[in-house]
Amino acid sequence: MVVHPHLKSERGALRSPQARLEECIGLALAIHVDVVHSEVVNIARPKPATLFGQGVVEALATTIGRVDKHKDEWDDDDIGLAIVDAALSPIQQRNLEKAWNCKVIDRTGLILEIFGERARTAEGALQVELAALTYQRSRLVRSWTHLERQRGGLGFIGGPGESQIEIDRRLIDERIVRLKKDLGEVKRTRELHRKARRNTPYPIVALVGYTNAGKSTLFNRLTKAEVFAQDLLFATLDPTMRSITLPSGRDVIISDTVGFISQLPHELVAAFHATLEEVHEADVILHVRDASHPDTEAQRADVLDVLKTLGVEEKLEDCLIEVYNKADLLDQDDLDIITNRVNRSNGLVSMVSAVTGQGCDQLLDDINKLLSARFQIFEVEVPYSDGQMLSWIYGHGEVTERNEGENGFHITVKMNDMNSSRFQQKFPQLFPAIEPEETDEASQQPTGWSPT
Repeated sequence: MVVHPHLKSERGALRSPQARLEECIGLALAIHVDVVHSEVVNIARPKPATLFGQGVVEALATTIGRVDKHKDEWDDDDIGLAIVDAALSPIQQRNLEKAWNCKVIDRTGLILEIFGERARTAEGALQVELAALTYQRSRLVRSWTHLERQRGGLGFIGGPGESQIEIDRRLIDERIVRLKKDLGEVKRTRELHRKARRNTPYPIVALVGYTNAGKSTLFNRLTKAEVFAQDLLFATLDPTMRSITLPSGRDVIISDTVGFISQLPHELVAAFHATLEEVHEADVILHVRDASHPDTEAQRADVLDVLKTLGVEEKLEDCLIEVYNKADLLDQDDLDIITNRVNRSNGLVSMVSAVTGQGCDQLLDDINKLLSARFQIFEVEVPYSDGQMLSWIYGHGEVTERNEGENGFHITVKMNDMNSSRFQQKFPQLFPAIEPEETDEASQQPTGWSPT
């Protein structure tokens, strides 16, 4: 059973309650759960003990059909799992399980289940386990009190020894410490990789977006890779990188990141921080949107909120291209609206179909234009005898013009900010120092200087 509690305070939100319910059903189907009943439950004020009112709890218990706790065998129609599309407190989760006599998980637990099933790499497994243990730590119940240790050796002095719940909590804490240490190594390794990439002339293009927006399909289309892509929420978790050559001849690295979702559990954001830090290093961010989805604007707001929590607000204005995906599923009216938006965006909005390849060439051209706008242009003269300098320029920049002169090559080259500073430091002979201004010996101030 899937239940979406719709609070009275949420009226007027970007998403309708039915759309939120459908998304939760999609999450349940992603872990192969057979959904036999789903509904939206309106709540005026959440109850601290059970979230729902007593009447709603009893009505849903009747729907579940497992009210009799002393039943020897359950019927085939009885529901064994209830998914509540909200963040339940440990007390609420325990009380609902007692009232309904079945397993109850909330939205965070459901997403963690999906992540646990989809993680393929060692890094992904570490991140998911850390998020799961952080979530479970507050949900330990006193179900093992018979295993409490006996009193101390002095008999009546002191209380009972360490209880099972305390042992569980201690073991979880020790495991969390170990996982954080391992993820610290992962973070350090990723930083070394990023440092190595900084020494290359390849800009980085990061794909971000709501889950199931088509990021992996677009990634496969642009890079000719075969990353797992399916019409499924959180189809892939492990980030992947590939290099491609733009039509201009510039090489770039494209990075596919994990998808976002509304009410993304903070445990997951913290655990996947090492992975999502790739967005920090990106020269261009492609925000892939499902243009055919009715809640595309709400999904856009959710993605931007997560990006802001990652601290990349400054890149959202001049480094982000909005990519409207699934253009092949749009009707003519929506197609005309987005086409008009693309024409007025000056390359910051693009419309593609990752399945058919429509608009992908234009998207690559938009990426190239955005990268070129962030490059510095140098006009230098390279002596014919200095092959090392010539090789460095071609390896770290984009040569747009080259002419032969009497003493050497006249070259016009574009470079990003990092390579521009390296260029000036490596070959200072091309950039003579500015002559200092003449100073008045009496005042030691530049000639013509006055306080006004």
